[in-house]
Amino acid sequence: MKKRVRQAYEMMKRCSICPRRCAVNRLEGETGFCGTGAKALVSSAGPHYGEERPLVGRGGSGTIFFAGCNLGCVFCQNYDISHHRRGQETTPEALAKAMRQLERAGCHNINFVTPTHVTPQIMEAIVIARENGLKVPIVYNCGGYESLEVLRLLDGFIQIYMPDAKYASGEMAKTYSRAADYPEVNRAALKEMHRQVGDLVIRDGVATGGLLVRHLVMPNDVAGSKTVIDFLADEISPNTYVNVMDQYRPVFKAGDFPSIDRHLHPEEFAVVYRYAQRRGLRLAD
Repeated sequence: MKKRVRQAYEMMKRCSICPRRCAVNRLEGETGFCGTGAKALVSSAGPHYGEERPLVGRGGSGTIFFAGCNLGCVFCQNYDISHHRRGQETTPEALAKAMRQLERAGCHNINFVTPTHVTPQIMEAIVIARENGLKVPIVYNCGGYESLEVLRLLDGFIQIYMPDAKYASGEMAKTYSRAADYPEVNRAALKEMHRQVGDLVIRDGVATGGLLVRHLVMPNDVAGSKTVIDFLADEISPNTYVNVMDQYRPVFKAGDFPSIDRHLHPEEFAVVYRYAQRRGLRLAD
């Protein structure tokens, strides 16, 4: 595993950690789209009870929020963290210490939120934490815009993948997240994640491993929700655990885009939820 950590850091010299491939030398402090250099920026760390039920259990999910992001979502609800990059530079050793503290606090897992752009630092921290006795599963809670090369390096580091599946259309992805290739990149990433960990496994009400996909229903079907659901059912697994979400709010820069400058209508969500039910997917409650 340490060899793969070194390989991941090597990719930061001409950064190709995510599909944007900015080619800046982050180890020397240069920054690309994500705005993050050699050290991870941590916004907060603590038990979280607002995640999906299989992650929360009784003890909570041990979330560590990273500042910066490799997506440019104009409706980002965490824009102060992701876009404004409010966080403190943190070493892998400090990350590993935080992970152990969350485990001792009774959290069922370590939940890395927006981890994509700091994967090498996370990998190093996982190695340190495991060497010091960390037992709980690691959750990779991401936007779903991932490099296949990096995901393959992560094989064995991550027990639970929790990606978004945001869009069916490249045009919509370009307009609202500045990632025209999102659909094809996302589909390939979800296939690789599922290859590594399989369907979500839940024991005594708590997830121990597998894939959990989030899909945010958006106004005017900007997300192309039925197409996303079909992909999950047909090309990932009919047993895929999916959280179809109705939490969309017109925040950050959404007011500049008339198609998404409103709250979701209840029927818009209901149509997608019922469709996912008909396709037989396991739906979060």
